[in-house]
Amino acid sequence: MSDLSRVLRFLDTDPQDSGCDEAMELLHVYAEVLARDEDAAHLYPRVAAHLRACGPCREDLQGLLAAIRTDVDRH
Repeated sequence: MSDLSRVLRFLDTDPQDSGCDEAMELLHVYAEVLARDEDAAHLYPRVAAHLRACGPCREDLQGLLAAIRTDVDRH
C-alpha cells in the first residue's frame, strides 16, 4: 500500500471508529457477546466500526472467538 493510499484510507475512517486502544480494552467482552450469538455490533457500535477498518484487531477478535469456542467445546 502506498503512502498516499494509507493517507486516503485514514481520511475515509468512520467517525465512530473507537480506535485500537478502546477496541482492545473491550475486545474480550465483544468476543464473549458474539460467542453467545448476541448482536455485539449493536451493543458496541464504536468497536464494530473499528473492527470493520482494522485487520489486526479483527484477527485478534478471531483468535479470542476461537479460544472461547474451544473452551466451550471442552465443557
